Amino acid sequence: MGADDGRRVTITAIAREAGVSVPTVSRVLNGRSDVAPDTRERVEELLRHHGYRRRSSRSVRRAGLVDLVFNDLDSPWAVEILRGVEDVGQGAGVGTVVSAIHRQSTAARQWLQNLRTRATDGVIFVTSHLTPPLHAQLRRLNVPVVVVDPAGVPAMEVPTIGATNWAGGLAATEHLLAIGHRRIGFVAGPTHLLCSRARLDGYRAGLEAAGVPVDDALICPGDFYHASGFAAGTALLDLDDPPTGIFAASDQMAFGVYEAIRRRGLRVPDDVSVVGFDDLPEARWASPPLTTVRQPLVEMGRLAARTVLRLAQGESIDSPRVELATKLVVRDSTTAPPSGRPGRS
Repeated sequence: MGADDGRRVTITAIAREAGVSVPTVSRVLNGRSDVAPDTRERVEELLRHHGYRRRSSRSVRRAGLVDLVFNDLDSPWAVEILRGVEDVGQGAGVGTVVSAIHRQSTAARQWLQNLRTRATDGVIFVTSHLTPPLHAQLRRLNVPVVVVDPAGVPAMEVPTIGATNWAGGLAATEHLLAIGHRRIGFVAGPTHLLCSRARLDGYRAGLEAAGVPVDDALICPGDFYHASGFAAGTALLDLDDPPTGIFAASDQMAFGVYEAIRRRGLRVPDDVSVVGFDDLPEARWASPPLTTVRQPLVEMGRLAARTVLRLAQGESIDSPRVELATKLVVRDSTTAPPSGRPGRS
């Protein structure tokens, strides 16, 4: 009996291989606590190995709900992900339960406690770190999980949905280089997120490929929000040799950079060019419209919802790691460096 027998394996076969009774396997599947830890671990490993999922209508009751869990909800970025999840959910007759755990362990514990009291067809975590203990508890509840833009690297069996962040960072930097900039500032996202580190790596790679030294003084920390973009923009403009172009790792931070430039009596892009990342709806209505890297946020939400619903049905998925393509969208916030100041390296 091998992993390719996942569609045919039975509880009886799992019990036989684990050396336990059928009721013991059933208790593990139902998340019961009256199972010895080593026995539970052995049974869960066999269930994962054989890809076992309960399929009969008597053993699996569809909840008609999917949980969508954010760290925070105070971002238009989160709204775009939610739109994608709800698009799929409405078509499938499935509702969306939205939660924000605010990066607090107590909030996460409370959310998990609430989940134990009701049914769900699956959970979608966004920019979260799916810790092994939390993942183990969700497995015991037989709840499938998908992570969008994971903070860390989840277990191999956890599907993840992301975007080509490195390629997007490279494209933004190459654009500024192509129009003549050599002093290019970068406003980074949170360092604990894989997507942030990938965008920074893309920025570095673009400079290095063009023979432009990476100047750490031009790299400022940020948290994806407006205020950090403003602070970083102010710090970059305070340099003795400020940048002629600034690439911010999110649109919201780019808007903060806009404000820092305006408060200096400077103009975008005449004095400083700005590039963002995300292509939020307001990017095209900014003044001037923002050049940015389009991240397919709505489609990421749709794909996450389709994936978790397929897992809830006991279906297999093609790949546990999916990255959707990013695309540079050139608008009016970038132009050549100011005359007489060609952004030297």
